[in-house]
Amino acid sequence: MANIKSAIKRIDITKKRTAINRAKKSQIKTFIKRFENALADSNFDDAALELRKVDKKLKQAASKNIIHKNAAARKVSRLQQRLNAAMKNN
Repeated sequence: MANIKSAIKRIDITKKRTAINRAKKSQIKTFIKRFENALADSNFDDAALELRKVDKKLKQAASKNIIHKNAAARKVSRLQQRLNAAMKNN
């Protein structure tokens, strides 16, 4: 444990930010699951709507450095590929 007052404050801030970042990552995972469920049900309109929500959340997280911007772009790209492939097969 830190002895210096400013270091103790930084530890507290880090704990708070970690909790916020963890919650935002969990929220992104929830949106991805909603997209996958819509895709599994062959409900392409809802899947496209959910994909837009996932895209927005990932870009927001990338802008706040919660995840890397390339990781966000990769996730969106792969989800879009899955949607396109599913729509092409049906």
